[in-house]
Amino acid sequence: MTYQELQEKARAAFGGSCLACPVCNGLGCKNRMPGPGAKGTGDTSARNYAKWQEIRINMDTLCGNAPVDTVCRLFGRDFRYPFFAGPVGAVNLHYSDVCDDVRYNDILVASCTENGIAAFTGDGTNPKVMQAATAAVRKADGVGVPTVKPWNIDTIREKMELVKASGCFAVAMDVDAAGLPFLKNQTPPAGSKSVPELHDIIALTEGKPFIVKGIMTVRGAEKAAKAGATAIVVSNHGGRVLDQCPATAEVLPEIAAAMKGSGLKILVDGGIRSGVDIFKALACGADAVLIARPFVTAVYGGAAEGVKVTIDKYAAELVDTMQMCGAHTLAEITPDMVRLPK
Repeated sequence: MTYQELQEKARAAFGGSCLACPVCNGLGCKNRMPGPGAKGTGDTSARNYAKWQEIRINMDTLCGNAPVDTVCRLFGRDFRYPFFAGPVGAVNLHYSDVCDDVRYNDILVASCTENGIAAFTGDGTNPKVMQAATAAVRKADGVGVPTVKPWNIDTIREKMELVKASGCFAVAMDVDAAGLPFLKNQTPPAGSKSVPELHDIIALTEGKPFIVKGIMTVRGAEKAAKAGATAIVVSNHGGRVLDQCPATAEVLPEIAAAMKGSGLKILVDGGIRSGVDIFKALACGADAVLIARPFVTAVYGGAAEGVKVTIDKYAAELVDTMQMCGAHTLAEITPDMVRLPK
């Protein structure tokens, strides 16, 4: 299966809910929610993609001609590449009923594991979503990151029991999901968390690495670190929770610079659509990246084979970019290898 064939099959499977555009840039779906779009005008999702494209690569082939090593070590594990599949929930609502969350996570987690990376799994109002997600991670010998929504503390406790039973190597919470409509009117209250509240939630994991997803400011990163987070994901939830946000590419460099030496690992998502974009993110200070919407296309268009095709595409593009910039390991990717917009 080629990447183009994958997109064509996904387009048919989506039935018009998603256009499986040649490049997932946020323009074809804009504010389509339910669907793959973004909140309000759809500006934030499109901006995420556009701002990565404004960063240019500084080519340098006056260097040794050696093999490229893309191995990424995070959370005590080695991964073949520095990118992960991001969490997506309610796929049958937003895309089509060809998949539900159970089937989607089963395919994604297993195939990502088989191909040397890991998948972050989604959460939902139906308890079966987290039950199935953590079961998929357990079947993959713990290679996966269950992502818990910022529910009320009693619901979080219940979900954390499932998380711990999965044997996962890390757990995440997408705190920016506080902007999703189904969380806003929860009883008991769900949504944003104070630093003490987040500290208490992290304590429930009993020492498991905790990733806070949805950080868009230096202050937010500092608060996540104060609460005891192991890592953050610089993310605006793909533009789905707040219109008119800055792009993740715009805020990543300042967050990475501010947190340098803190020990906090930094991941980023939002509009990253190629191995070249992955290289840019690493040069801007990220330790790894998350990619979400394209993996939905991968699963709908080709199941396990589609996931492999997508991973291989990003990996080949990353290796090529590293070779053309003289970076033979991820540690050799430096800020001077990219040109930021003025």
